[in-house]
Amino acid sequence: MLGRRTVLAGGAAAATVLAFGGARRALAAEAPAIPTVPLGGGVAMPALGFGTYGLRGDVCRHSVADAIAAGYRLIDTAKVYVNEEEVGAGIRDSGIDRKSLFVTSKIWVDDAGYESGKRAFQTTLDKLGLDYLDLYLIHRPRGDLAGAWRAMEELHKAGRIRAIGVSNFDDAQLAGLMAHATVKPAVNQVETHPFFQETTALGSLAAAGIVMEAWAPFAEGRNGLFTNPTLQAIGRAHGKTAAQVVLRWHHQRGVIAIPRSSNPAHRRENLAIFDFQLDADEMGQIAKLDLSRSQFPEWT
Repeated sequence: MLGRRTVLAGGAAAATVLAFGGARRALAAEAPAIPTVPLGGGVAMPALGFGTYGLRGDVCRHSVADAIAAGYRLIDTAKVYVNEEEVGAGIRDSGIDRKSLFVTSKIWVDDAGYESGKRAFQTTLDKLGLDYLDLYLIHRPRGDLAGAWRAMEELHKAGRIRAIGVSNFDDAQLAGLMAHATVKPAVNQVETHPFFQETTALGSLAAAGIVMEAWAPFAEGRNGLFTNPTLQAIGRAHGKTAAQVVLRWHHQRGVIAIPRSSNPAHRRENLAIFDFQLDADEMGQIAKLDLSRSQFPEWT
């Protein structure tokens, strides 16, 4: 993520110490208030969270504990990330009350089915060391989706999952799922960022009462996002980084973002987006960055 630092210059060393040993003490420190988004049924999801894709081993464990210490309450993982055990360990290391967190995981293609879906869910809980999930998603629209969704509906009704949803579904795939569903998906986690804005999908999801969540809110730095002149210029006007501008843009569109970082300073920077606002002109400038194509063709 070369070029990301344009405002924050210090504190990284101290934050690293925090990440590897001071998470419990830091919980007492003042943390930023993160707005929530209603999902229905009395469930509220933080509007900004911490993603763990690509984080493994002790780096994952310490990053999760430190993210919670910094103020994150939404933690996102998945079976296929192969880090659910480390995420669970980081949650325990944080010392936070489980009820204060919103934990998401996902069922992978190999387990998409009724019985296999229930087994996969229990394995996820066991690895995380939790007795319920706040959100469980079908990771990709493949396999026995009807069977997997029926299993998730039953687990939801039993109180073992507070909300259920999908990931990487297009409108047609969502319609096919909902034709047989008794519980509407609460969330669709998709690729969206300034270079692939998915404006039409955002509108159709909103009309259906489904929240869009961005799994790669920075496009993982592809296409020079952190050094983009438009984003940097907007950032300078607010005393913010390009990354903060992007996260603020997501927030103002009503999209939940889950940025990932193994850098303690970056994790804290990503939280500092609720003290400024992009005006209509700035939102319009970012709208012009849309290339209307995925930046991850290898994943489609």
